[in-house]
Amino acid sequence: MIYYRNDVRRSGVDGRALVATAKRLLVAIGEGASALSLSLVRDEAIRTLNREYRGKDRPTDVLSFPLGEPPGRPQRLLGDVVISVDAARRQAHEYDATLQRELYRLLIHGLLHLMGHDHLAVSERRVMRREERRLADTIALPWPY
Repeated sequence: MIYYRNDVRRSGVDGRALVATAKRLLVAIGEGASALSLSLVRDEAIRTLNREYRGKDRPTDVLSFPLGEPPGRPQRLLGDVVISVDAARRQAHEYDATLQRELYRLLIHGLLHLMGHDHLAVSERRVMRREERRLADTIALPWPY
């Protein structure tokens, strides 16, 4: 199950397609029976989250908040992925991609963080990039990044 929320009015985002893609990606990472919270926000909101949870007082494109499996719940909740539509729009322009495609790319990135991947060290970055491309292939997302 995907718990989807779009706080950005007139964002131009196809929420149904985003949710359907999130479900396909969960299957691709072996978490098809798990739940995910997916929120779309503006730069101001993600900046607040970034400051509160990471100590970085600036907006970012995507944040992931992994959750443990709560006892007594029949469905595993992986965590929250929060994406800034403002940042996605800027990056889409830079990459000459559509907003929707950039949201898919950020969703992939956020999901991999929920699964424990990181990109701080070069070796971790290689593994994460390889996984990003694999997941992009599963949803037929061109990877020009």
